[in-house]
Amino acid sequence: MPNPRPQAITADIRERAAKIRLACFDVDGTLTDGRLHYDSEGRESKDFHVLDGQGMVLLKRFGIQVAFITARNSQSAAHRARDLGVQGFIGTKDKLAQVRALCEEQGIDLGQVAFMGDDLPDLEAMLAVGLSVAPANAHRWIADRARWITNASGGQGAARELCDLLLDAQGHTHVLLAGSAP
Repeated sequence: MPNPRPQAITADIRERAAKIRLACFDVDGTLTDGRLHYDSEGRESKDFHVLDGQGMVLLKRFGIQVAFITARNSQSAAHRARDLGVQGFIGTKDKLAQVRALCEEQGIDLGQVAFMGDDLPDLEAMLAVGLSVAPANAHRWIADRARWITNASGGQGAARELCDLLLDAQGHTHVLLAGSAP
């Protein structure tokens, strides 16, 4: 589904991005294209984009914590979180409660959190944080309420767009492009 309203990165979005200390991501439809694959034994598999993973690794290098928060009980998502060395909250029904717990644990407030989601289970958390982001293929109800919509769809580099925005707004792009990332 094409992006219904491509958005520029406004001064407000950059200002919000500069404050982020925790980036939270829904999984299905955000880190994946939203499709579910099952083999003949009922085992699930998902496709994740390598660019998204690299973006999350870079966030961690620069001190921004990363968490997957998904309502589905998905072993694929748990494996991907472990692979990237990020926190994975799998089977989490109350996403906002999980975000609040992470804020308390890290000593930050909700204004220092970015949350990327694509459908109704993400909405409450998205409305509570400093920067809510939806991928281009998000359900329109969510896209209409997100502060920023990526140009890429979920599973196609949308998460990397958010990661790049955070890195750039916090002044890290020049270090990365100079080849001297920490």
